[in-house]
Amino acid sequence: MNKIFEYTSVFAPFIDDFIHEKELRGYKVTQLKWMLLEFDKFFNHTSKKELFISSGDIKNWVGTRTFYKPNTLYQKYCAIADFCRYMCLLGYECYIPTRPKKRATNYIPTIFTHEQMRDIFNASDNMVMKEHQAKSIMIIMPALLRVLYSTGIRISEGLSILNKDMDFDRKTITLNDTKNRCQRLAPINESLEQVLKQYLSYRNRIPAPGVANPDSHFFVSATGKPCSRRTVLTYFHRIIEDCQIPRRCDQRGPMVHEIRHTSAVHSLIKLTHDGVDLYCSLPLLATFMGHKKVLDTETYVRLTQEMYPEVLKMNAEVTDQVYSFIISKLRQDYEDRRD
Repeated sequence: MNKIFEYTSVFAPFIDDFIHEKELRGYKVTQLKWMLLEFDKFFNHTSKKELFISSGDIKNWVGTRTFYKPNTLYQKYCAIADFCRYMCLLGYECYIPTRPKKRATNYIPTIFTHEQMRDIFNASDNMVMKEHQAKSIMIIMPALLRVLYSTGIRISEGLSILNKDMDFDRKTITLNDTKNRCQRLAPINESLEQVLKQYLSYRNRIPAPGVANPDSHFFVSATGKPCSRRTVLTYFHRIIEDCQIPRRCDQRGPMVHEIRHTSAVHSLIKLTHDGVDLYCSLPLLATFMGHKKVLDTETYVRLTQEMYPEVLKMNAEVTDQVYSFIISKLRQDYEDRRD
């Protein structure tokens, strides 16, 4: 195991086995490792000797974490509750804490306009390196941003793409490392294909061994190494500033992930312009976005209606035409039966 995740409390062997079991079941365990490392250090600090986690232990731990945001605390509660449940299954009675109610978020993502997206692409194309940086990822930004917008995939999914996942013959990208742990395909349209092939022509010139190997990452830095989300965000904020797109008052956004939200809203607008009812579009959009449930996609309808009210009017016109056709058809059938 990585030396960073060396657990030393009385629960150490159980934590290792618990994480290993999660890995075998296909879960992403990096975040879980960090949370359990926090609990491990807490149990060491309190000199815990018994293989028993009481309600008092949980209460004392929460008392030392008053600076956590509600959502962060909720995630850590879920982790310790899951571990306590695991200990109970092994025959060690532990208190299973009740998860706090998850507060509804008032977060509203930034939805870029079509003009802003064009500005973002142009700014990424015209970026200039101010000083020599061996680990620069400037080479990937034009292609990566277009992949995120064209396919609606998450930034983590984009950075985990391998060379063998790109299939230009079938015009698809195979996504294996997804949030829902379900493999899915993302489409490559004609314009995106041209951008990706142009990126490959430059990337393959990088003097790094194995950069074109099938199992190597598709998006890499100038040294041939995989890129991190933090570094991509740094470059993205440079692009946002060049485009004079205002930051939110908390200075945290816009985030790279909001290109995915923008892709979803713009897709709904296009479907509506093509004459598809807004709510009938949801199953299509859910599949496109990789959602397990259509309800997870419904929030994009609200965002579309709030930010593009003219689409709601257009959608009503489409729906009215459908219903008027059905009513006239039923009326005609009724009259035919009377005759």
